[in-house]
Amino acid sequence: MRKGELTRAAILDVALDLSSRDGLEGLTIGLLADKMNMSKSGVFAHFGSREDLQMEVLKLYHYRFEQEVFFPAMKEPRGIARLESMFARWIKRVSVEIASGCIYISGAVEYDDRPGPIREELVAMVQAWRGALLRSVQQSIDCGDLKTGTDAQQMVYEMYGLILALHHDARFLHVPGSIERAQVAFARLIESYQNHPQ
Repeated sequence: MRKGELTRAAILDVALDLSSRDGLEGLTIGLLADKMNMSKSGVFAHFGSREDLQMEVLKLYHYRFEQEVFFPAMKEPRGIARLESMFARWIKRVSVEIASGCIYISGAVEYDDRPGPIREELVAMVQAWRGALLRSVQQSIDCGDLKTGTDAQQMVYEMYGLILALHHDARFLHVPGSIERAQVAFARLIESYQNHPQ
């Protein structure tokens, strides 16, 4: 990477840390310039506007999420093994984000009623992940791991609910054992939908 690309990557790393902690709306060029020991114009040279910077932070977050959660889980065979891998990796990521914050979750709060390109990008990313979960559940039904009558949409809703509860209890309320509770709840969820051969 050239020097300019390295600087841009370093700025994005710091911007992602700040956004995870303070939200995308809390991210300012001035704050970022201070953290990077750069001038505002120096930061602007790499990103045309604050919105461009926020968009790039979102894309970096999504890229890392896919690298840590989605792509490794795709190496598992279709069915429950893949679904369990997706959820286990998701929990692992959230356990790290207890200290820093999750941009998908904080972004949902920040942009639930704020129209514009940032909201659209955020919605598209979350829907892509939900779509991946839905496909994995449907594949688990199709291959016979889950009961034929399983409502795939309902199961994804319940999985998402567990992650939101984990984030809330662990990050907001600081309840000990929240990760283990989420894992137990997911095991119970899988059990309730699992196809047990007679």
